[in-house]
Amino acid sequence: MKKLASALAAVALLTLTACGSGSPSGSSTSGAPSSAASGAAAGLEKSSIEVGVIPIVDVAPIYLGVQEGLFKKEGLDVKLTLAQGGAAIVPAVTSGQMDFGFSNVTSLIVGRQKGLPLKIVAAGPQTTGDEKNDFAAVVTKADSGIKDIKCLEGKKVGVNTLANISDSTVSEAVKQAGGDPSKVQFVEMAFPDMPANLAKGNVDAIAAVEPFVTLAKNDGAVPVFSNYAYPVKDLMVATYFTSDQYVQQNPKTVAAFTKAMKASQQFAQDNPDKVRAVLSTYTKIDAAVAAKLTFPKFPQEVNKESTQKIAEISKERGLIPELPDMNALLPTE
Repeated sequence: MKKLASALAAVALLTLTACGSGSPSGSSTSGAPSSAASGAAAGLEKSSIEVGVIPIVDVAPIYLGVQEGLFKKEGLDVKLTLAQGGAAIVPAVTSGQMDFGFSNVTSLIVGRQKGLPLKIVAAGPQTTGDEKNDFAAVVTKADSGIKDIKCLEGKKVGVNTLANISDSTVSEAVKQAGGDPSKVQFVEMAFPDMPANLAKGNVDAIAAVEPFVTLAKNDGAVPVFSNYAYPVKDLMVATYFTSDQYVQQNPKTVAAFTKAMKASQQFAQDNPDKVRAVLSTYTKIDAAVAAKLTFPKFPQEVNKESTQKIAEISKERGLIPELPDMNALLPTE
């Protein structure tokens, strides 16, 4: 427990993930100065943009893109503003306070179904596809008796937000394994609190993401499976989005942002060492922990199939009464 407490203190991330609650922290990072003239020369409606992000591994590509000049190349001067979760970023984008934001796909699906004019414009992190080696995992104590997915039936499982992507994917996995997902008791807690709650026995398992998967494993916990790698194939967990109005008023800016994000995602995919290095610029992940992290894939294209599947699971679980207009939510190309 001393080792766990020390590691958690070193990490100390104020993150509830893309679907968590919270308000903008006011912390921001700007890219290398690029003049408004460069954006104007490129014919952009706006050259200076603000993007709401969360201090987690998943957004490393956009930080690298700013650092490596990939946004500047497209005429964009980027201000990255940290928030605790997507619940703060979504209203900031729809109100015009921010130009773009980062959020998981379940939150965006639910928001679109409720009438929010949300539009996905660029890919975010995607599962590795490996149930045993992914950046997200359901982890338990070595002596818990939970040997497989079906064993989660009747257990308490910690998730960062109820009625969202983690409990949805865990429930679907239990169902597909022949268990009764209604018998899984989900307990809401912030990601940083998960390893300690597991160690204390407050829950039987946790649905965690990096670096908390690594921290829990360092304290002796064992993974059961990755709820992002299974049951949805090639799950794209989160994306970058804006509003319908913003797309209509700033089509060239949106195109430039999408192009820069694709380049940033590919750069991160090709340079894992630089991903590890950039984490220290916007998180408090200890270097020793960063060295052990499992990263997600960073694809260039939005996975429309997996997003459609998450929408169907959301409807089946009662998160939404009916599917939103997926064509309106997903990229047009």
